[in-house]
Amino acid sequence: MAKTTSTSINRPNEIISAAIEVFAEMGYYRATTAKVAERANISQPYVFRFFATKEALLVEALKVSFARIQESFQQVIHSAPSEQLEQELITAYSQIMTEYRNEILLQMQAQTIGEDVVVSVMQQGFRDIHSIVFGAFRHAGIEHASQRTMLFLARGMLCNISMSLDLPELMKIDD
Repeated sequence: MAKTTSTSINRPNEIISAAIEVFAEMGYYRATTAKVAERANISQPYVFRFFATKEALLVEALKVSFARIQESFQQVIHSAPSEQLEQELITAYSQIMTEYRNEILLQMQAQTIGEDVVVSVMQQGFRDIHSIVFGAFRHAGIEHASQRTMLFLARGMLCNISMSLDLPELMKIDD
């Protein structure tokens, strides 16, 4: 009996993981809850037991993806020396891009979705990341923390484009 409860408790997370994959592969508008259910090995009505709409599922998937970045950055901030902070944040984000590529692709796609609730989640996610990075840079005594934060985030967006289009040359820096 406990196994059933555990499975039931994990189902929303499994559905979100399946949705991230399906949305990233097919795009939000082409993806269906039936495809998400198929990927999660459950019935479509079972998806709706936890998520009233496809949009609600997207919102939760986006929240998961932003939370992963925020948690990773917080871990770096609490452990990296000030002089290595920016590089450690870059390393952490690179690792997320490698291990959770579909989450990054999902965020990139969501930037083009004009639904108010999706726009709101995207805005909040980016505000939170900006706040975390800016606060860490300022606390570390990094000069021009605001400008460095903007450049850090811009570099992250370029990393996303480089990864999604398989154009590593976009990230080459001449020494």
